[in-house]
Amino acid sequence: MPDPVAWTMIERGWKVVDAHGDEIGKVQEVTGDENADIFDGLAISGGKYIPSEDVGEIVDGEIRLKTAAPHLQDFTEPAPQEEILPESAPWYRRLFNTRR
Repeated sequence: MPDPVAWTMIERGWKVVDAHGDEIGKVQEVTGDENADIFDGLAISGGKYIPSEDVGEIVDGEIRLKTAAPHLQDFTEPAPQEEILPESAPWYRRLFNTRR
């Protein structure tokens, strides 16, 4: 049996299986904040979302869920956390990142 790995190691394309070992999709995107070590969940193929509370074990190449038939939510892209200012923005706005 492979050793568990941290959520930050998850890569696109990893297999997602339910508690019975049935594949329910592949990882499309991992949501969370690596700097704060907060794992929110997974967007999987088919546009579905699995919250972190439903993830049981993470091993190299595979995510195993806690339940046999999880209720999957539709995935919606999280709001951006940073504002990227164009080069044409005034220097003081870029420096202090103030909005007009």
